[in-house]
Amino acid sequence: MARWVARPVHGVLLLDKPRGLTSQQAMQRARAALCAAKAGHTGTLDPLADGLLPLCFGAATKFAQVQLDADKAYVAQLQLGQTTTTDDGEGEVLERRDVPAFDEATLRAVLDRFVGRIAQVPPLYSALKRDGRPLYAYARAGQTLEVAPREVRIDAIDVLGVDGDRLTLAVRCGKGTYIRALARDIGRELGCGAHLASLRRSASGGYDVADAIALDALAALDADAAATRLLSVDSLLRALPRLDLDPTQADGLLQGRRLRLTPPAPPAAGAVRVYRAGETPIFLGVGDWDGQVLAPQRLLSDEELRPQ
Repeated sequence: MARWVARPVHGVLLLDKPRGLTSQQAMQRARAALCAAKAGHTGTLDPLADGLLPLCFGAATKFAQVQLDADKAYVAQLQLGQTTTTDDGEGEVLERRDVPAFDEATLRAVLDRFVGRIAQVPPLYSALKRDGRPLYAYARAGQTLEVAPREVRIDAIDVLGVDGDRLTLAVRCGKGTYIRALARDIGRELGCGAHLASLRRSASGGYDVADAIALDALAALDADAAATRLLSVDSLLRALPRLDLDPTQADGLLQGRRLRLTPPAPPAAGAVRVYRAGETPIFLGVGDWDGQVLAPQRLLSDEELRPQ
């Protein structure tokens, strides 16, 4: 493989991550395709899973936390009648049980128990840390730990299909939800046990996997062509209200000044997207607006402003 020279690249890439790669491995391959100097992902997607992985490059890495906190959507296939050590298909089978006959109403009643704010016990094989060590390190060493439940939010669970002992679900949820744990718990409530057989992330925040590019397709492009797949940095922040500044105000904010403003339609207090007004508005970063004064919070550097 030819050695590549890193260059400044700024924006968001929607990658359709293949199964079998870690998020870090997928990010590094995408970074090589773009010859990007700086990159980061927006939260891990298990090697078992495929689907949408938004990647941030250059200036976009400053705002990656927004995607870490974003709601997610998945298509999950459950293998009923089998529990495993890892709650997915990569673990050892712990128990096999017959799958009872259930009708649509029975299944719906079970699924509805998991919609809303629920207490969920994370899988033992997870990256959550106890005393500085991930839980999977204890599990691999044969140590059994009591894992405290955490509150997570599940907005919807829809049935996409039932094929024998395979149940396919569409799940929309908040951050921190373990779909493996959800599969395990649904199987328990159905009385037969279950594990997660496959998982595909279909959406994250305002991004959809339909707009993503496969890693092989990205790798087949040269760096300039790959860069055309990048979305703008401010696409990460479209849920935030917006303030436009005139050139003098924009320069003041970039110099670290707090600005007293009287915009015609003031947004609610909190974080806001800030732009230099003009024929083509220029995204400057994020400010903190209290209703009267705008303070710089996280702004682009001179180098990061140039590509716009």
